[in-house]
Amino acid sequence: MQYLKEHEKKMKLAFKSLDKNNDGKIEASEVVQSLKILGINISEKQAEKILQSIDADGTMTVDWNEWRDHFMFNPATDIEEIIRYWKHSTVLDIGDSLTVPDEFTEEEKKSGQWWKQLLAGGVAGAVSRTGTAPLDRLKVMMQVHGSKSNKMNIASGFKQMLKEGGVRSLWRGNGVNVVKIAPETAIKFWAYEQYKKILTRDDGKLGTVERFVSGSLAGATAQTSIYPMEVLKTRLAVGKTGQYSGMFDCAKKILKREGPKAFYKGYIPNILGIIPYAGIDLAVYELLKSTWLEHYASSSANPGVFVLLGCGTVSSTCGQLASYPLALIRTRMQAQASVEGAPQLSMVGLFQRIVATEGLRGLYRGIAPNFMKVLPAVSISYVVYEKMKQNLGIA
Repeated sequence: MQYLKEHEKKMKLAFKSLDKNNDGKIEASEVVQSLKILGINISEKQAEKILQSIDADGTMTVDWNEWRDHFMFNPATDIEEIIRYWKHSTVLDIGDSLTVPDEFTEEEKKSGQWWKQLLAGGVAGAVSRTGTAPLDRLKVMMQVHGSKSNKMNIASGFKQMLKEGGVRSLWRGNGVNVVKIAPETAIKFWAYEQYKKILTRDDGKLGTVERFVSGSLAGATAQTSIYPMEVLKTRLAVGKTGQYSGMFDCAKKILKREGPKAFYKGYIPNILGIIPYAGIDLAVYELLKSTWLEHYASSSANPGVFVLLGCGTVSSTCGQLASYPLALIRTRMQAQASVEGAPQLSMVGLFQRIVATEGLRGLYRGIAPNFMKVLPAVSISYVVYEKMKQNLGIA
């Protein structure tokens, strides 16, 4: 609003300087005269052509309202373009589902584009998670079994996993990770719309803070609903060969041995991790976006694939860095009962124990394979998403 008010003042001055006879209208002769003063000679016909592009009612003169509207709303196409290219995209699936949900325009909702986009994003996520599953399983193993005495690095971790269960074991726990995409996406999308309705202000507007809160609450709602699947994924990933025949067998054994409460172990650090992750992810993305638009957007708002992927990768990596200690504690709590001889500690107890025995570095165990999988995960999900969009006929 401030910008528009300032802009309008400048336009009023320009209008007055062009309106030589002060009749509140700009005619072709006045355009010729004004440009002549600036040392530019144009014909009456050229002046009429200029006026024609601004004249809305066909009178061949331009009044203040036409002048103002033309210059106020002229860059509107550019605004839409910026929104279309830079909408913070959740198609870049890096295996952590803590991002704020996608925003759809009314047009996309009416035309049914939204479900096609969600489907394309879901398939992209499934392919990208499957492609980077060995690194994900290695990360979980390092988070759970890594310690000062057991110095597990990337090479020794892979060797250990291959020796224990062969090549197939590298994908252990990936099935659950892929299956949970569909319910999580659907719940998150539905919850986001509901929270937005609740938080919309009296004037019908929804600010950035409200959007962020809605997104975070939607993420928390979705995580709460599918959290037992997160526990299953961790248990399968750290499980030994032959320990569980599959997802349902694992669920049955946990239920029998530990009761229903076991399915929500590590839930609190998981929910607490949403705020720093989503907040930093969005803030860094916005910063990178505005920097690019300010310095490099010369002819178009389209930054191209590499800039978008770069911004998405950097912002999600920063989000992960901030919430990683909480993610590590969540994974340890999920796996505690399956690690023999491990004491059952609370979130705070576990945090204190890790810091006391391993120092602050202990809170970042497994971060190397985690970062290694970001770039391939982002690239795979982007390529698959684009292919899916073509097949589903999304523009």
